[in-house]
Amino acid sequence: MGAVLGLCSAAQLACCCGSAACSLCCSACPSCTNSTSTRLMYTIMLLLMMIVACVTLAPGLHEQLKKVPFCENSTGLVPGNFKVDCDQAVGYLAVYRICFATFLFFILMALIMLGVKSSKDPRAGIQNGFWGIKYLVVIGGIIGAFFIPEGQFASTWMVFGMIGGFCFIIIQLILIIDFAHTWAEKWVSQYEESQSRGWYAALLLSMLTCFTLTLTGIVLLYVYYTKPSGCDLSKFFISFNLILVVIASAISILPSVQEHQPRSGLLQSSVVSLYVMYLTWSALSNSSGECNASITEKNQISFDNQSIIGLVIWVCSVLYSSVRTASSSSKITMSEHILAKDGNAEGDGGEAGRGEEAKVVDNEGDSVAYSWTFFHVVFALATLYVMMTLTNWYNPSSQLSKENVASMWIKITSSWLCVGLYIWTLVAPAIFPDREFN
Repeated sequence: MGAVLGLCSAAQLACCCGSAACSLCCSACPSCTNSTSTRLMYTIMLLLMMIVACVTLAPGLHEQLKKVPFCENSTGLVPGNFKVDCDQAVGYLAVYRICFATFLFFILMALIMLGVKSSKDPRAGIQNGFWGIKYLVVIGGIIGAFFIPEGQFASTWMVFGMIGGFCFIIIQLILIIDFAHTWAEKWVSQYEESQSRGWYAALLLSMLTCFTLTLTGIVLLYVYYTKPSGCDLSKFFISFNLILVVIASAISILPSVQEHQPRSGLLQSSVVSLYVMYLTWSALSNSSGECNASITEKNQISFDNQSIIGLVIWVCSVLYSSVRTASSSSKITMSEHILAKDGNAEGDGGEAGRGEEAKVVDNEGDSVAYSWTFFHVVFALATLYVMMTLTNWYNPSSQLSKENVASMWIKITSSWLCVGLYIWTLVAPAIFPDREFN
């Protein structure tokens, strides 16, 4: 017992039950700032929520619950009249309830953190610490959500889910464009400094790979989501998005754009084009049945390829926003409020403690590194995006249908906004030469 207690230092107990920032519960972890540590802890919370929601959709879980004695549909016997409808603990409705409670938690945190300017604010302890209490609040909220009567809950919450999911897709594409710019800037800089053929080959190979995947995706979309006669709307979506990515790629290499952004080029365009084709595929997955190859005769909630890729992109986006610091590209991609600013840590270590054992250093004593309220709003929207992705953007009804015209238009509109925002990042410095974008 003493050995187990020895693993938990006083600092970690303060992290779980007090206002101290968490050092990620690992003595081997390098020292970091409290802005990074806190964002990673919230990311872990969001990932755990996603895992729990995934478990409720696991194949065969419904049958396994029949073996639990206190379930109403159980084959076993339990004394007394204590019975629970375990059907509500699985399926799309369970995902809705889990995400509902998690969404409310992040909205509550966003309201609490309104107007916080620095870690000297008394509310900073709530943001950076009390992790054990936060998890208890979330778990309690999830349990309470399962007592919400079904009624119109699913159909109403789906509308909120689609709106929130759309907003997070916008944020996600901002992060992807920022990633594309940052990636290209670093690799082009490495090539210019070293004149190494290896960096040139890496740039060329990455660009060709993304464009090849994009072209392959376009061909597959025409094959599986269109027919020689009919499916005109699907053909329009694919063709129009193909034209958009070609225009965006052409703009990226225009002399006037290159003059103001010499490191812009086809690598960024290839990444954006690939993401646009994913959004197009995701939109067509919710199109009408006669033009939708992903609809089968027995349509039930499950993890399909589109959902898996969507979750992978979501996880990468959330992790990127947690560990990335804002740079010059953040100004033209409008991601300054999402990403933390670079800042010098205070010498006294703030709440992290003093001495060589301090693992988390307070770098927000003068001003916060990122908008705490906006951060929680983004994570609330990320929760809704996960909810819709896990349920394949289904329309909750007595007979689940993958045909969802509203979600189809949300995703296809997002793809157009993605191209528009990327083109803006290219032409803004040329249109406004007097403004400082770098």
